[in-house]
Amino acid sequence: MRLALFALALAVAAGFGSLGRWQLQRAAEKQQMLDAVTATLSRKQALPLAAAADADTASYSWASGRGRFLDLPALLLDNQRRGDAVGVRVFGVFKPDQGRALLVDLGWLAVPGNRQLPATTLPAGEQTLVGLLAPPPSTGLPLGPAFVVTDEQGHAVEKGARAGPDSRPWLLTRVDVDALAAGLRIPLAPRVLRLDPALPLGYVRDLDVLPNTVPPERHRGYALQWFGLALATIVITLLLGFRRPRP
Repeated sequence: MRLALFALALAVAAGFGSLGRWQLQRAAEKQQMLDAVTATLSRKQALPLAAAADADTASYSWASGRGRFLDLPALLLDNQRRGDAVGVRVFGVFKPDQGRALLVDLGWLAVPGNRQLPATTLPAGEQTLVGLLAPPPSTGLPLGPAFVVTDEQGHAVEKGARAGPDSRPWLLTRVDVDALAAGLRIPLAPRVLRLDPALPLGYVRDLDVLPNTVPPERHRGYALQWFGLALATIVITLLLGFRRPRP
């Protein structure tokens, strides 16, 4: 009986320890992302926008170039928090003079309690864009379609992966570049452009690459909690296992 108790306790402690190591791994990955962005922003050596199609899709680059936004629907990424407010991040499809079309993050807009999507307008004419080329926002666990088409009032009316382009915005559950390329019927670069906040177009925005996610320091805090639970499990088991029975 005592051996079975010890074996169970070790298994539970090992599970807690594995969760703690996973949290530390996630903290290291996100810290590496932040360090890469900091290094890129400190240099700001601008590459052409064609670099969005480079093979290293997980990297960060400062880029600039001319082109125009295509006459395609605005893409609104749902459930995006900014402080205590909830809204959408607005993306448009931009075709640079050279290179493949890419998604451009134009910024954040609040969504009212009735869930009517805000009116959006993509910049018209030739534009010179500057910003951070980055991987698309993390998708998490993909559930359901990547987007739905909305009606004139901003309510979702259609689901599917190949809706035709029109003037109605698309509501995104995640930024799935392949699904969007299939739905819009246009090849898209795998990286997106996070617009320089200093540019006088678009909406409220910043260059935070970890929005709506857990930062590295919180991952480290969670890891400490899991390791503490593992240690507590072992200590409690030893105390119970070696406690002498009362006469």
